[in-house]
Amino acid sequence: MRIHSTFTKALAVSAVALMSLTACGGSDSGDADSSAGGNELGLVQPGTLTICSDVPYPPFEFEKDGDYTGFDIDLMRAISDSMGLELAVQDVGFDGLQSGVVLASGQCDVGASAMTITEDRKEHLGFTDGYYDSEQSLLVPKDSDIKSIEDLAGKTVGVQQGTTGENYTRENVPSDTEVKAYPSDAELFPALKSKGVDAVLQDLPVNLGHQEDGQYVIVEKYKTDEQYGFAVNKEGSEALLKELDAKLAELKDNGKYQEIYDKYFSTK
Repeated sequence: MRIHSTFTKALAVSAVALMSLTACGGSDSGDADSSAGGNELGLVQPGTLTICSDVPYPPFEFEKDGDYTGFDIDLMRAISDSMGLELAVQDVGFDGLQSGVVLASGQCDVGASAMTITEDRKEHLGFTDGYYDSEQSLLVPKDSDIKSIEDLAGKTVGVQQGTTGENYTRENVPSDTEVKAYPSDAELFPALKSKGVDAVLQDLPVNLGHQEDGQYVIVEKYKTDEQYGFAVNKEGSEALLKELDAKLAELKDNGKYQEIYDKYFSTK
């Protein structure tokens, strides 16, 4: 999967470079409307909404049967469909997303990766209206003596680097807790399984997917008033941001948002 991702990223960089050269040549594509994939929305690739996401991070983004899926991906696919655009997904690291680097470099149009809207991030990113309310949670093996965040004293807890979960952990664990940061959930949960860490503190929906029929349990949840938003460039993406908000509202009005939400979070 990482070999595939590296290859995909290389293609994306080449494509961006090629499009930059073409743009310098005086393309007339800017006269086309958004449904035809023109540049009114400042798209990286005309006719395509290109999103960057840190995969895997189930249930928000992951690979299944050779394709990308998940709550974020399905929402963005519904949005792109309603805009008359194809959808392309680039797998990138979360640090590059939350810092705005991959957007500023022209690798993608939108960051869609369970990204919490924060004041710090709003300084260098534009965010859509919130589309998901989240909580943090503490996951441990079922036979662990850790029952609360206070029990992490003298223990090791794993987090995903660059996330609000990491910030919450460092601000709230006992002073003698060792906090280990991992690039993504793909390394974080295996660290718990291999006993590299004693617990994992991260977004509740992700930990819910790691319970493995009771082998791991969530011992605490933390309300942090977090909302996820889709991210765009702070400057130059105003038209795209307006369109994304309009389409997101449309999905909520016509029931499509709820349909996608129930697919991943229904308790039935």
